[in-house]
Amino acid sequence: MKTKFPQTVLPLMLAMLVFASFGCGRTAETNVNSSLTTNKNSAPEPVDTASIEAELIKLEREWAGAFKNRDADTVRRILADDMVITYPDGVVGTKTMEIQTVESGAITADAWELVDPKVTVLDANSAFVTGRGIIKNGKSKDLQSQKLIDISGEYRFLDVYAKRNGKWQAVASQTTKIMTPVTPAR
Repeated sequence: MKTKFPQTVLPLMLAMLVFASFGCGRTAETNVNSSLTTNKNSAPEPVDTASIEAELIKLEREWAGAFKNRDADTVRRILADDMVITYPDGVVGTKTMEIQTVESGAITADAWELVDPKVTVLDANSAFVTGRGIIKNGKSKDLQSQKLIDISGEYRFLDVYAKRNGKWQAVASQTTKIMTPVTPAR
């Protein structure tokens, strides 16, 4: 049996929908937490970029010098425990691996120069350093085969730093060998 929809109900329902839409006009949403959507950093914290630049370049030089002096304590201080290092051959290393390399003397060099370092400060607690490293008469001992590999040459690097508990530490590093170095014009 087919029931017939009363003709008076349809206009009544339409009137209710129109009335409801006026009653629910565009008001402020009550489910939005304004503390989560408001930018509380309207006045950025002042950052002493010159001081950060000087500190990070100093750390970079100390880190490079640690290999020559077999100074594992310097590496322990500079590298964060969760450090991730990508070496020129693509191997991914850790702080523990870097300390072992320094302690064992597996890498030696007559000189490890830091050239054209550039510090980019992101904020008071994060920055990165780019530049070139030049290794003179560098040797790396493969710890498995005990073969010496010549690592002399130029490298580009990117080291990421974070300020943790009041001190700067390297948290990530990437080094790439420059296959055809360009001699700077004098």
